[in-house]
Amino acid sequence: MRTHHCNEIRSEHIGQTVTLIGWVNSTRDHGGVIFIDLRDREGLTQVVFRPDDSIEAAKLSHSLREEDVIQVTGTVTARLKTEEVDATNADLATGQVELIAKELTIVNKAEVLPFQLDKELSNEDLRLKHRYLDLRRPRLTENLKQRHIITKAARDFLSDEGFLEVETPILSKATPEGARDFLVPSRINPGKFYALPQAPQQYKQMLMVAGVEKYFQIARCFRDEDLRADRQPEFSQIDIEASFISQDDIIGMIEGMLSSMFSQARGVEVPTPFERLTWKDAMNRYGSDKPERRIGMEMVDLTEDLKDCEFRVFSGTIANGGVVKAINAKGFADISTGQIDKLTKLAQEAGAKGLAYIQARDTDRTTWRSPFVKRMTDSEVEALRSKLNIEPGDLILFAADNWEPACDVLGRIRLEVASLKELLKGNEELDFLWVTEFPLLAYDEEEGRHVAVHHPFTRPLIEDEEKLRNGELDGLRAQAYDVVLNGYELGGGSIRIHEADLQSSMFTALGISEEEAAEEFEHILDAFKYGAPPHGGIALGLDRVVMLACKENSIREVIAFPKNNKGAELMTSSPGTATPIALRDLRIKSTYVEKPKDE
Repeated sequence: MRTHHCNEIRSEHIGQTVTLIGWVNSTRDHGGVIFIDLRDREGLTQVVFRPDDSIEAAKLSHSLREEDVIQVTGTVTARLKTEEVDATNADLATGQVELIAKELTIVNKAEVLPFQLDKELSNEDLRLKHRYLDLRRPRLTENLKQRHIITKAARDFLSDEGFLEVETPILSKATPEGARDFLVPSRINPGKFYALPQAPQQYKQMLMVAGVEKYFQIARCFRDEDLRADRQPEFSQIDIEASFISQDDIIGMIEGMLSSMFSQARGVEVPTPFERLTWKDAMNRYGSDKPERRIGMEMVDLTEDLKDCEFRVFSGTIANGGVVKAINAKGFADISTGQIDKLTKLAQEAGAKGLAYIQARDTDRTTWRSPFVKRMTDSEVEALRSKLNIEPGDLILFAADNWEPACDVLGRIRLEVASLKELLKGNEELDFLWVTEFPLLAYDEEEGRHVAVHHPFTRPLIEDEEKLRNGELDGLRAQAYDVVLNGYELGGGSIRIHEADLQSSMFTALGISEEEAAEEFEHILDAFKYGAPPHGGIALGLDRVVMLACKENSIREVIAFPKNNKGAELMTSSPGTATPIALRDLRIKSTYVEKPKDE
């Protein structure tokens, strides 16, 4: 139906007869001569309809409108370029030529669209309802291309490293290891349910026991949890597991893979190795386990300097074992009252009682605006000046609490300040890093027990293994690692437990009884008895990697048919209701109420 695509013809094609097919991107009437930009997936070509060249084609072209599908045959001609007139278009790859139409076939007429494709639309639900139109936008088409390039780069890299792509079941068993499961009732096993996999975690460990040694999969995963810009109920991850491998081996391999992916997708070189931070260091300096380092504003510990401060919020917190930390938002002393209120509200939502601050408007401390600075000694003020590098025009923001809550609160404030100051506007730097040595366990106050920070198959550091076996649970560190890019966690993994006795110790630490472990994890505990190799792995969020490579702010922009923030896929009206017959066959009591016949 075509000899070339719409981004293919160039000066070397001048004089040739070609056939193009695609959508009418735009039309322009220049005194009876019709100019059309014809678009397909690859790009645009300008087509000219003139009565002198073809009366029939020119006449028919007057009926065309945007998004009609047409087929055009004509002669490639150079666009006019003289000292007086320059009709070339440097913004188009085909901008030096145009197609003089000889034949026109209208393949399909388009009705008036519900929205214009050449304008940004704030109504996301309308876009998702007509996603097949939204995807015609060149930006989204390009995003899908980039997704393909990135996925292929990962597949090629891992294949070259000796990994085998192995599919694992979608219908599996629910296990208490993470977010809420999506459940699928079984018709042939009444009262029983499959679970859609949150990740292929146990299956890939079984593949290691099976001797596969190097496994990967572009895996579909499902989690029934609240949504946000970078989260969907179903998503894709590059799932990787290998035997006889160390943490350093995995980190080096993933650095090579990400470098290849971003090189092919964005044409940029990614320097390796990436910097590494321990979890404690990342929290201490940035207040986050996925730190955005491009904005600066590292947190400074002032606990020792302010332990005797007359401002009781500080000294009282320190006396009770807490810390005082601060950041310097340089040049932000002119912050408005409304912005201070916004930051204070954010701190309170994060668990703080309020937000202490100093607006250092000049060198002299008497000009500083703050509710407490007058109660600080000269030596305390000088400690602030020195450690925070305070200069006229700076804004100092404080957090006083136990160590982890203080880090968390100030970390959130830090990101909000960066947003208010637009510190990342136009910044295309790629800041990759690893965060390592996460806590193995966390204590859940509501449940009154320890929970796994990652998952129950994560191995402790070698020096902490005996503590786990002996039930000494505080301060245990994991052989876990996350790869971070520009404040986003791209993926995470760990070296796994491969011995049955150590896995049992982990279950005991999590409050999982022997009976519960046998019921939920019998397969993996049994497998570990038969010569399970040491192994570890990682999973990268493919949607998030593509989002960042495409410079988007939401993974919905790089997924063909995403759900909205209520988990609905609007184009097909999913989720939908089930018929009473379907519910009956599944042995599920129907809540459907049939309307009376007279309504």
